[in-house]
Amino acid sequence: MSTLLRVDASIRLEGSVSRALADSAEAAWKAEHPDGVVVRRDLGQHPLPATVWPTLAAAQVGQEPVADSDRMPLAEAQAIAAGLAAEIRDADAVLLAVPLYNYGIAQHVKTWIDLLLMERDFGFGSRPLAGRPAIFALARGGGYGPGSPKHGWDHATPYLERIFGDIFGMNLRTAAAELTLAPVTPGMEELIDASKVSESEAHVEAETHGTVVARELIGNAA
Repeated sequence: MSTLLRVDASIRLEGSVSRALADSAEAAWKAEHPDGVVVRRDLGQHPLPATVWPTLAAAQVGQEPVADSDRMPLAEAQAIAAGLAAEIRDADAVLLAVPLYNYGIAQHVKTWIDLLLMERDFGFGSRPLAGRPAIFALARGGGYGPGSPKHGWDHATPYLERIFGDIFGMNLRTAAAELTLAPVTPGMEELIDASKVSESEAHVEAETHGTVVARELIGNAA
């Protein structure tokens, strides 16, 4: 029996494209692996305390956080970080649903990643996550591909690839929908059809990734 860790980051529930893509990937994974376990962490609805990382970082260098607002009991911060590390270490695969906010990742996603990076073994020791599959379900409100006016403005995807691929060594698969704000943004009306195509194709990719990852895990366990 395998475990899928699903992490959602959208601040929206209704209408969230990244959540919908993750739903497609999860449904395909469960169809292949009905006995599998899905562990959920919703950073968008339940953000981690912003004071955790400053507390741990300051303790590492033997200093106190510079402001009272950055203080929390060290034992509490250590317990939170240890729980997050155990959660992803115990997962056989990760499904990460992240929207592009202000051309990057939201602060609650960065907090989660910063706390994972406190576990040095993930990137610079035994690297227990290396080789494990990770599915990115990404949503971008505009267009950021080659030839678009904002090509290169997506600073979320390269960062996620750097952390989970290059540092953690995970095997990445991506399903990304672009132009997701076209249906609700004045001036983007002419891009609505393109947005629907992009979203439809992303759902197909998400389903494919969910299926492939489940089959690989079942095969590895056989």
